[in-house]
Parts: sequence; C-alpha cells; structure tokens
Amino acid sequence: MRFLRQTIESFRFAWQALRSNLTRTTLSLLGVTVGIFAIVAVFTIVDSLERNIKESLSSIGDKVLYVQKWPWGFGGEYQWWKYFQWPDPSYNEYRYLYDNLENASAVAVMDFRGNTTVKNGSNSMQALIQGVSFEYNEISDVPIAMGRYFSPVETTAARNVAIIGADVAETLFPNQDPIGKEFKLAGNRFVVIGQQVKKGESLLDFGGNPDIKCLIPYGAFAKFFQSGRPSPDIVVKGFETDEGMMEVEAEIVGLMRTRRGLKPRQESNFSINRPEAAAQAISGVFGVLTVAGWVIGSFSILVGGFGIANIMFVSVKERTNLIGIQKSLGAKNYFILFQFLFEAVMLSLVGGGVGILLVYLLSFIPLGTLDVQLTIGNILLGLGVSSVIGVLSGIVPALLAARLDPVIAIRAK
Repeated sequence: MRFLRQTIESFRFAWQALRSNLTRTTLSLLGVTVGIFAIVAVFTIVDSLERNIKESLSSIGDKVLYVQKWPWGFGGEYQWWKYFQWPDPSYNEYRYLYDNLENASAVAVMDFRGNTTVKNGSNSMQALIQGVSFEYNEISDVPIAMGRYFSPVETTAARNVAIIGADVAETLFPNQDPIGKEFKLAGNRFVVIGQQVKKGESLLDFGGNPDIKCLIPYGAFAKFFQSGRPSPDIVVKGFETDEGMMEVEAEIVGLMRTRRGLKPRQESNFSINRPEAAAQAISGVFGVLTVAGWVIGSFSILVGGFGIANIMFVSVKERTNLIGIQKSLGAKNYFILFQFLFEAVMLSLVGGGVGILLVYLLSFIPLGTLDVQLTIGNILLGLGVSSVIGVLSGIVPALLAARLDPVIAIRAK
C-alpha cells in the first residue's frame, strides 16, 4: 500500500514539473510528436491500402484457382514469347473439368468485354460485360440489391437476361425500378432480372467495378461477342478442407494434360493462377513502405529522445536541492527514480498522443477512393513506442537522481 501511495505521489511530482515548464515541455516533445506521426501515419495508410486491395481481391473469389493461358507475372522473368504459343482455354475444357473434377466445390466459366454500349431510349453508357455460367455466384460474391440471380434454365438456354450494376441502373433507368425492363446491349435486347448492391469506387477493382458491369449468361455472351477466337477463364473453387488447394490443383493439372493430350515429358501449356499470389506480391510492396515509415519515423524519434534526455538532465540539475530535502525526509531511491522516469514517460506519451491525434485528423481529409482509418492497433503501437522512448530517454537521468547523496544534494544551489 505504501509503495502504491509513493508511486502515485511520484506521478503527481512529475505532472507538476511538466506544468511548471510548459514552454520547455512543448519544445521537447515536438521530436517525439513528429516521429510518432510519421510511423503511425505510414502504418495507417499502408493498412488502409492493403484493406482496400484485399477487398477488391475478394471480389474475384476466395479459395479459387483460375485456369488461363497467361500466368500472372509477379517478379522474375516473364517468358511471354512462350506463353503466346499456348492455346486458349475453351468451353469444352470447362465442361470436361466440370464433369470430372472431384475435389472442387464449384467450377465456372466466364469471359469479359469492355467498353460496350448499353442503352435505354436516350440514356446510354459504356459498360463492362461479363458472361458467366450458372455456378459463378458460388465462386464470387454477387450481392443482389433487388431482383434475383440467374436460373439454371436461363444460363443453359443462353437467354437474353442481365444482372446490372448500380451505376448502369441509375443511368439507364433513373428513378425507376429496373427489374423486368428491357435495354439494349450492343444492339441486342436484354431483360433486367437483377441489380447488384452499389459498391462505390475502389482504389483497385480486380475483375472490374461491379457498379458498371452487366452480368449475362455465358451462352449469350458467346453468341454475341465470341465471333473470333474465344479466350474464356475457367475458375475452380476448392473445398475448405483442402489446405492450400493442393489436391484440386493437382487434379486440374492431371485432367487438363489428359484433355490436351500432353505426354509425360511435355511441359504443361496452361497456367493455374491464384488470387493470393497477387495479394502476396502486394504485401511485399507494403512491407517496403512499412520499413520506410519506420526509418523516417525513427530519425525523428531519435532526435526527440535525445531532446527528452537533455531536458531530464537539466531537470535533475535544477531540482538537486529538492531531491536532497526529499531524501533527508526519508524518500527512498525508487521514489526519486520513479519521479523522474514518470516525467520522461509522460512527456513522451504526450508527444506521441499529439502525433496520433494528427493522424486521426488526417483520416478526415478526402484522399480520393482511399478510405483512411486509424485502427486501435496503430494507436496502441504509437503509445507503446512513445512509452519505450520515454523509458530509454529518462532512465539514465532518473538513476542519476536516485543515486545522489542527500548531504551533497541538499547543499546544492
């Protein structure tokens, strides 16, 4: 109980010392403020970027594999001349995988057509057209705001029906319920059966922004847009129990090689791409940004730490006589130690708190499509770093004060 009382008393002495020298206190905490601001700001922006990009990646499916002609290149040599000679995936290969894959929970085929005119009367816009098979909603999330998803009959019969994005609905059918209404897609009549939930702008939109997208049955897409050489994507979703999707990937490789008649010594002429590979590549970039934030912030914190240490040495010098009086009245060494150590930590925490407050205010500044959010984790990180800097900056002056001889200290002027 006595120890607790003396600790609280140390806090009180430290707070009074800071209040009595406001100008000196303010100047000494600026370095820590700038350092904590730099570190927390970089971490906050990097976290916001990473969250934004991962949300975009989630739109192209979780635990899925893409069977495509071209591999996704993330570092290393990209041998495009070799991949150029590979055949494109085909609808028949999709059907082959659909009928024979045992380790897949869903198999879908899809293709894209960008900058296609969609029109209703005098209202028109350029939209992204995506042809999909019925199983697409098992691969990727298709949030329906109104209406419904495709029926198996509609996709099998390649009917002219569409699920439109929010921006498409607002442009073609302003202030109207679009469900059941007709519009023209590349000159062909389609009926709206569903409208997706509005997503809004994103920093990156893998697979395209759903707000400007029209989903149509793959058969209808092939009929109107695949007059040349089709190059659809085959998407396979694995089971949750398949760790790393190794089983389904091995089965895809075996079936595709069999379908294409490749001999055992021949190299596979198709690519199996993973969305998490893109996430890992992006995480590597964020790692570099994080290190840069630590380096930039560390220099400011180092300067701030030296500033606090210098102020604490001055404070010990100014209060040497008071220390002698306290010791002569029975104050223990730890009481003196805590008094100056708490002062340094409080000084550093105030500086760190101001830096975190500046980051919080920064989060209200509009940065285009980037939604900056200061998380609890980054707040705790800033306060933790501030506390460590305070301890390191104040421990030597505090030890020096605690070890003063009371007789010599009380005679100091």
